[in-house]
Amino acid sequence: MDDQKESLKKIITTLALKNEEIQNFICCLKQSLENLEANSNRVQEDLESEFSSLHAVLDELKEGMVTRIKQERASRTYELQNQLSACTKALESSEELLELANQTLCSSENENFTQAAKEIKDSVTMAPAFRLSLKAKASDSMNHMMVDFTHERSMLQAITFLPVPATPEIHVAECQVFDNTVTVVWTLPEPDSKIDHYILEHRRTNHDGPPRAREDYPWMVVEGIKETEYTLTGLRFDTRYMTFRVKACNKAVAGEFSEPVTLETHAFVFKLDAGSSHQNLKVEDLSVEWDSSGGKVAVQDIRKEKNRTSSPMHSPARTAMMSPKRAPSARVGRDRFTAESYTVLGDTMIDAGQQYWEVRFDKESKAFAAGVALRSLGRFDQLGKSNASWCIHLNNWLQQSLTAKHNNKARTLDCPIPDRIGIYCNYEEGTLSFYNSRTKTLLHTFRTKFQQPVIPAFMVWNGSFSVQTGLQVPSIVLSGQKRNSNTSSSNASLT
Repeated sequence: MDDQKESLKKIITTLALKNEEIQNFICCLKQSLENLEANSNRVQEDLESEFSSLHAVLDELKEGMVTRIKQERASRTYELQNQLSACTKALESSEELLELANQTLCSSENENFTQAAKEIKDSVTMAPAFRLSLKAKASDSMNHMMVDFTHERSMLQAITFLPVPATPEIHVAECQVFDNTVTVVWTLPEPDSKIDHYILEHRRTNHDGPPRAREDYPWMVVEGIKETEYTLTGLRFDTRYMTFRVKACNKAVAGEFSEPVTLETHAFVFKLDAGSSHQNLKVEDLSVEWDSSGGKVAVQDIRKEKNRTSSPMHSPARTAMMSPKRAPSARVGRDRFTAESYTVLGDTMIDAGQQYWEVRFDKESKAFAAGVALRSLGRFDQLGKSNASWCIHLNNWLQQSLTAKHNNKARTLDCPIPDRIGIYCNYEEGTLSFYNSRTKTLLHTFRTKFQQPVIPAFMVWNGSFSVQTGLQVPSIVLSGQKRNSNTSSSNASLT
């Protein structure tokens, strides 16, 4: 009995759900009917408006052409009437003269005949009839004002409803991603002269392949694109991929979106590891300031430790200045670097690919260095003074100089000191290059073979700096690396 009740409850639940689905579907159908009515009325009104507009254009065109015919008729009528009036007057004068000549010819008085004949001859010579042009000054033909609407009539007869634009196709092979820009290129299956513009949508995503149903990032819309390509600028590639889709629009309707494509916009993103930096460095996510009080604060913390021995060997002042072989830094949680290393590392390792980041530093800093290091970099090691780090070093103590350092060897760089340095690392090729980030002028290149992953590394003493990440490798840097890939490095002594 209980099983039958349970079974019946399941049937009732299933039927109730089905009824709810049918009710929802009925609501959708009713809404569709209402939308159909409204949309039909709208397109009918638009159609009547378009035909009214077309009729207005034809009426205006007809009125203009009729006016031109009337003007042409009036002008020719004036010319022909003037010519007719002149010819009529000349004919009357000529008939009078002809009658006088006949009378003179019939006269029997010899004395007056000679004089009369001479006068008639002079009158005939000056008669208007002999000065008239007997060619009409205006033609009576109006054929040049005839019109032929055969072509236009066929065009009007071809008027039909505007078709929905075809779906574009994005050509991934022709799309380009470089210099923090993305150029998207697409085509239509067939040329369509009715296309007015395109709409491009893009959004960030954290995975390759087609878009998923639920995404963290919204679609960003670019409207009014007239060409079949578009370049997005000013991007920060802090995610690895971007998905794009595009649709075509005519003046009335938009087509379907293209199949979404995902382009890789890989860029190196990291933050500074404040938890293991030197105690004299005040570290934010991407900036560092020298803090001369850091060591003093650490000494005060040491004095407060209850379980600390009071022997001279472990006194707070001695602990802060202790030899690296005798005692570590006592600051709990931030004892990665100490003594005169003044170092802070990034929080992301490089173990593959080509990466690029930039660092802006205070040129008045007493000392500054930037480069890469192995994770095995010693906590007392200064950048460039061991085989575990490579860097460019600014010395601003007695005189200003810029040097490339590795394994305690230094090479002075004969170049102006920039305030912003671009750092390029090609892990597989073992290339580490430094650039003036404003001019992209090469400052120095290390060529080596990285046996372990490396990590961005920085040092500052009595100064400050900030790091910019999420940058792609500039195209000018890539082209310069390709040109120099087959040449030997002049910095071999530092690798």
